[in-house]
Amino acid sequence: MAARRVTLGIDLGTTSVKAALVEAAPGDPSGFVVLASCARAARAEAAAQSAAAGPQGREQDVSRIIQALNECLTALPREQLRKVCGIGVSGQMHGVMFWKTGQGCEWTEGGAAPLFKPGTVSHLVTWQDGRCSSGFLASLPQPESHLSVATGFGCAVIFWLLKNSPEFLKFYDAAGTISDYVVAMLCGLRRPLMSDQNAASWGYFNTQSQSWNLEILRASGFPVHLLPDVAEPGSVAGRTSRAWFEIPKGTQVGVALGDLQASVYSCMARRTDAVLNISTSIQLAASMPSGFQPAQTPDPAAPVAYFPYFNRTYLAVAASLNGGNVLTTFVHMLVQWMADLGLEVEESTVYSRMIQAAAQQTDTCLTITPTVLGERHLPDQLASVTRISSSDLSLGHVSRALCRGIVQNLHSMLPFQQLKEWGVERVIGSGSALSRNEVLKQEVQRAFPFPVSFGQDVDAAVGAALVMLQRNLNQKES
Repeated sequence: MAARRVTLGIDLGTTSVKAALVEAAPGDPSGFVVLASCARAARAEAAAQSAAAGPQGREQDVSRIIQALNECLTALPREQLRKVCGIGVSGQMHGVMFWKTGQGCEWTEGGAAPLFKPGTVSHLVTWQDGRCSSGFLASLPQPESHLSVATGFGCAVIFWLLKNSPEFLKFYDAAGTISDYVVAMLCGLRRPLMSDQNAASWGYFNTQSQSWNLEILRASGFPVHLLPDVAEPGSVAGRTSRAWFEIPKGTQVGVALGDLQASVYSCMARRTDAVLNISTSIQLAASMPSGFQPAQTPDPAAPVAYFPYFNRTYLAVAASLNGGNVLTTFVHMLVQWMADLGLEVEESTVYSRMIQAAAQQTDTCLTITPTVLGERHLPDQLASVTRISSSDLSLGHVSRALCRGIVQNLHSMLPFQQLKEWGVERVIGSGSALSRNEVLKQEVQRAFPFPVSFGQDVDAAVGAALVMLQRNLNQKES
């Protein structure tokens, strides 16, 4: 019998880390089986944010993210980990972290399994970071790219640090997303490697020429030595330089993927599918035809952007900053109000009661625009509540209106009629916020004029594993 080909997928999200073990379905080259999966809350918000960034800064402690990753690997079956022949990694896009080459991590061999912990690394500045004001962004050079630059994008953050904390940048000589960091540590890379999916999410990257805007950046004094090398998504970044948990040394590791693209890869069964991912943020993605090329002039006011996918194709994406994090903000507010009243209650209790109340309240006239974080195309937009009446003030009304508002805000960015014109026939829902919220599922089904089906919470991890599984199968056939 041929050895089973098992691949490990990892997704390093904003609020959680997920891992999945996947193998090809017996007798079905296009099918797959998820052998095991695991998710762990990251709880990585940095206790001490950068003082210079002010209250708009959003940073995460990398050691907590890696701790959650190690917990996921520990929970997976050891006998299956021994069969892993490839590792795929995806993660939150746009953000940036820094490390010192050769000192990025420390490997420990003494415990139950070999693992690594962060060494000389910075915090991760996430996609939610708001330190780059509209005025600061307007002062930056115009990119030679079809994608504009927004706050929380890697290159924008580096420009901000160059202006406000230049000594900070001098301390490090390598940079990447959190997923690029994990790949570099697993493979012992001397220089970080990044897919064009992550490179485009940083800004100042031209997807047609597959190159950074080096002349533009150098002319502005940008530290271009911090820009990673770029590779095709689906290619191999390297091999594990050591045994990792039960995974053998020398196992292939793919270049890190964007979490959106990985989710789409696991869900999109045919080109007429659109994928709706609601996790911390929310994205609605549809596949563009082969040969499609976006206009090369960025439009910061456009609500739809074109993200690189695989094989030089693109996804049309409405990417809202306001997804599951809006519900979390609402729960935080309720818990704080109760604390101010002298009552203590767990956030998890409030969340479940909130969803129960909304499920019982099937409709409401209350209207909530949930854009507490603004949007990249409307950075100064705030949230609002309208059509308030004394009969619509219950927890059920407000929670129902909030879930509806999240979906309607996405509709305002990408009208569903446009999806019809693109040939979309079905919507696949995925993501942690959607998978555990029946009310949000109801509002999605109510809003879309297509059949809607729902995936799993670990779709991005599964997608990352499938990319490597497909690569291994292709190698076997050739």
